Amino acid sequence: MRKIVVVVLLGLSFTGTSQLKKSMFAKDPIINLENFQKSRVYYGFYLGFNSFDFKIDYKSVGPDILVKKTTGFNVGIVGDLKLQEYINLRFEPGLYYTKRDLNYPDSYFQSTATALDKLREVNSTYIHFPLLLKFSSLRTGNIRPYLVGGVSATLNLSSYSKSKDDNSEQKFRVKPWTNSYELGFGIDLFSEYFIFSPSIRGVFGLSDELIRDNDPNSPWTSNIGSLKSRAILINFTFH
Repeated sequence: MRKIVVVVLLGLSFTGTSQLKKSMFAKDPIINLENFQKSRVYYGFYLGFNSFDFKIDYKSVGPDILVKKTTGFNVGIVGDLKLQEYINLRFEPGLYYTKRDLNYPDSYFQSTATALDKLREVNSTYIHFPLLLKFSSLRTGNIRPYLVGGVSATLNLSSYSKSKDDNSEQKFRVKPWTNSYELGFGIDLFSEYFIFSPSIRGVFGLSDELIRDNDPNSPWTSNIGSLKSRAILINFTFH
């Protein structure tokens, strides 16, 4: 019985690999979904990963605040409007979760500061609203690379912007809305039943997000001139 299962799995694997080579990467592939992207409007969804960072500008020269990044996740939907043969307008609203740790230098504090004082965990849950232009190349078989760029607005559901407590009460506050520009590239891979589009994109914040502490001499915010988010997004889109 075990031998039969192994033979069947090998057969399916060989068949699937052969079909993939014929349909996508062969010299003369079968053209999949030839008329799909001729549609005026089409939709999809994406899953992915993110790595958010902070770009910090300081008021005076001194030791930097170290930002420890983690890997978050993204999920969202895609609406695509064809403007021209090689240009599409895309709206990709999504939910993004990420976490960053700010490690403050000892010199920012008095000698009585604890390890907890020197660490701020910034957990962020974003609703992201990017409006993008997609510039596609000429399709070659079942492969079509593209560039993408545009602007976005982001709502931070974990900003603590309405909290009266600040860092003295362990609350690192940021503004609820931020604006960014985005640049990236990807590739459309046309299978028999759907389009798979892996992409990578950079997000660069345009405005200062930080809400200063009530104390103008706060060790957590007084030396920060501006704090802006930036991120790398890796999305896997299905149409």
